[in-house]
Amino acid sequence: MSKEYKKSEQLLKRREAIVPKGVSYGNKAFAQKAEGALVTDVDGNTFIDFAGAIGTINVGHSHPKVTEALHKQIDDFIHTGFNVMMYESYIELAEKLASLAPGSFEKKVMFLNSGAEAVENAVKIARKYTKRQGVISFTRGFHGRTLMTMTMTGKVKPYKYGFGPFAPEVYKAPYPYEYRRPEGMTEEQYTDFIIDEFKKFVLYEVAPETVAAVVMEPVQGEGGFIVPSKKFVKEIAAFCKEHGILFVADEIQTGFARTGKTFAIEHFDVEPDLITVSKSLAAGVPLSGVIGRSEVMDTAAPGELGGTYCGSPLGCKAALAVLDIIEEEQLNDRAVKLGETVTNRFKTWQKTFECIGDVRSLGAMCAMELVKDPKTKEPDALLAKEIAQKANERGLLLLSAGVYGNVLRVLMPLVITDEQLEQGLALMEELLKECTSSKELSY
Repeated sequence: MSKEYKKSEQLLKRREAIVPKGVSYGNKAFAQKAEGALVTDVDGNTFIDFAGAIGTINVGHSHPKVTEALHKQIDDFIHTGFNVMMYESYIELAEKLASLAPGSFEKKVMFLNSGAEAVENAVKIARKYTKRQGVISFTRGFHGRTLMTMTMTGKVKPYKYGFGPFAPEVYKAPYPYEYRRPEGMTEEQYTDFIIDEFKKFVLYEVAPETVAAVVMEPVQGEGGFIVPSKKFVKEIAAFCKEHGILFVADEIQTGFARTGKTFAIEHFDVEPDLITVSKSLAAGVPLSGVIGRSEVMDTAAPGELGGTYCGSPLGCKAALAVLDIIEEEQLNDRAVKLGETVTNRFKTWQKTFECIGDVRSLGAMCAMELVKDPKTKEPDALLAKEIAQKANERGLLLLSAGVYGNVLRVLMPLVITDEQLEQGLALMEELLKECTSSKELSY
């Protein structure tokens, strides 16, 4: 049943008069209160959250330990500027992240504000260390909306269209997309083909001795929750090591228990030179960071890195609470169980609804790709948009993704109850039935 939005509609009119239309929204409601996996709007409507502020709320909305940590910090002080007067929470958080991050080497950590800033600074650090200019990202990848990160992003609309010219010395390499591999190729053949294409691309189009860093999402987020093979990731990391290129794991959406491990790159047995983090690091408080090899991180001179609000006391305290929650509530294990439940349900639906072309996941990072025809695999962006829109109208916060806009992705808080999860999945199934005329397939 659709909900009423009297107060939200009034606020929406005010928004339209003052906020640029380039700032998008997927739900016309305005939040009043949020707790766990539930959000209540100004009209008293309650929503089950399958979006998690685009993967930012892994430990849930307003977790008591996070809010307690924030209140205490506000009582002490709000901000001093770490480069003016330092505070212990920055050091403590850096130490904890260094100990958690993969890599049997000494690490150092710096903090920033947003995911895009983290990627920008990873590029700066890599260029400073290698004394090279080139940066390689991947097709369909997403890294942010600043000049550099927008250039690195592999989806033109809505992120890049009309905003050029872009930053120089940035190159897009091929990234595997198993569901859309060429007919006649086995999974192994396809993986080998993409690896070979990557190596030829770097050798012939860029020249490895000019490349400072390869920046890879262990699982592509905005690109459609594309999960690469372990062989692909390991081969790219080995190629980087062979040619003195830094391997950077962009863990902004994949980090902090989302995939069943603290960092998604742990699934691939790779030790990145640099890791960028943000989103669920601080449970909604703006905070990001770069974790990396000490010798790499120390290349920049004092004053060359940082910013006014980078590593704010509020963000650091929230993040310390988040790391405790992940451990105490065993959220990595919870993510695995959630992912199994969602993936199994998606695969069951796939047998009934022809529109579900592919189901993919890693831990609780789950998605299904919608198509007009399972044989041609023609993307169905309109169907994905319709289901997401109706879900938002009926009390389920749901997002689409993918370069074709035809992927429905699930990023629920990992503290969601089984009952809330079931309610959200039931509504998704109801909308699939309502929005499609698919026939039951015989398998």
